[in-house]
Amino acid sequence: MGNPLSRDLIVRTAVTLIERDGINAVSMRRLAAELGAGVMSLYNHVPNKAALLDAVAEYVLADIELAVDPAADWQEAARSMARSFREVAHRYPRCVMLVVSRQPTTTAGLRPVDLALATVRAAGFHGKAAVRAMRAVVNYVLGCLVQEATLTEARWASEGHPLVNEAALDAAGLVHVRELLPALTEHDSEADFEFGLELLISALDALPRSDAMRSRGAAASG
Repeated sequence: MGNPLSRDLIVRTAVTLIERDGINAVSMRRLAAELGAGVMSLYNHVPNKAALLDAVAEYVLADIELAVDPAADWQEAARSMARSFREVAHRYPRCVMLVVSRQPTTTAGLRPVDLALATVRAAGFHGKAAVRAMRAVVNYVLGCLVQEATLTEARWASEGHPLVNEAALDAAGLVHVRELLPALTEHDSEADFEFGLELLISALDALPRSDAMRSRGAAASG
């Protein structure tokens, strides 16, 4: 083994293994084999598999660009973070599922969360409303990623075969689908993402803020 065993090397190797073979392929024994090390030696750096997966999630989170000042312009900060999260997810499509399925437990893992909350608070959201606004943006990005992955698989499966029978659409009277078929069968993931992101930010900007929002949250929980 060329490099001495360390926590960072173990985590980076786990990331590579997950992206290559999937999350289910990860075990301490498999990871040790990848590193050319003994299984027990890994436990000197990572106490168990759960801690390893937490570390992988935090490794991915740490790759998100956090250079935007949310206080300067919350809308631009929200755009920047959403785009950065999407870019990171494209780099680590399999590892990103760990990010959404595991609660960050360290200050490094919570840093992107803190910045996201700072952004929505700069927009005037507080308490539960701030958390919900942040989750709305995160869920939108994740939904787009699932859609992009689904479309990619659909293209592979349908290669060489027409996706829609136009004659059948005419016979069924599906006028709108038939007329907009060229637009429906073309996909520009980047443009679709930006269009939806602008809609979401505009919708958040139109929501009531501060005291009105806190009162609504208190009434709903009461």
